[in-house]
Amino acid sequence: MNEPAQAPSAPPAVLLRDVTFGYDAADEVLRVPHFEVAAGERVFVFGPSGCGKTTLLGLLSGVLQARTGVVQVLGRDLRAMAAGECDAFRAARLGYVFQLFNLIPYLTVLENIVLPCHASAHRREKLHGRSAEEAATELAASLGLGDLLDRRAADLSVGQQQRAAAARALIGGPGLLIADEPTSSLDADARDRFLDLLLAQSRRESCAVVFVSHDRSLAPRFDRTVSLPEINAVAAGQAPC
Repeated sequence: MNEPAQAPSAPPAVLLRDVTFGYDAADEVLRVPHFEVAAGERVFVFGPSGCGKTTLLGLLSGVLQARTGVVQVLGRDLRAMAAGECDAFRAARLGYVFQLFNLIPYLTVLENIVLPCHASAHRREKLHGRSAEEAATELAASLGLGDLLDRRAADLSVGQQQRAAAARALIGGPGLLIADEPTSSLDADARDRFLDLLLAQSRRESCAVVFVSHDRSLAPRFDRTVSLPEINAVAAGQAPC
């Protein structure tokens, strides 16, 4: 009797193999033999300042190009893409929460959140028939911003800006969310509330997360913890924080 066919497993959200990167010919910042994040997995990456955390995220987002090796994100080889193709892929499939949030200050919370949907047809398709404004309103409510949609980003508190940035990153169901030290300016209570909301929403969206921080106390909230100095041969001599 024939065995039932098994559904193919999803490709990893992230696969780096034999990757090297430097900002100039005489410099090497990263040398990563292997790093992998499964689809839907939430991974915490930590390490001291200067060990290459932000550089790693630049490679995963396609903002930086590796010198050598495989940089595969959501099944696509970023090194094989032309610059314009990589920009379109990033807009469609990745969410990014910056350390300084990078909201447009004169736009409202709602206008900031819907920006990725205006930039990408793929994001609009992922809204399942809802308008970008309807999806943004629902997402903002889940992040405690429901009564702030008409307020300008410049008029928000730091914690409110952070949640607006998270909503902007998550709208349209990205396959991978990248977060670069987004809790560094928050007190402990605000940090914990933000992480609860961010991780709960990423689970609802089945979104993989690569969250970078120097603060190891955050690690238990994630599925797996990775020390960047342990996977980056260049930084291997640095003690993790």
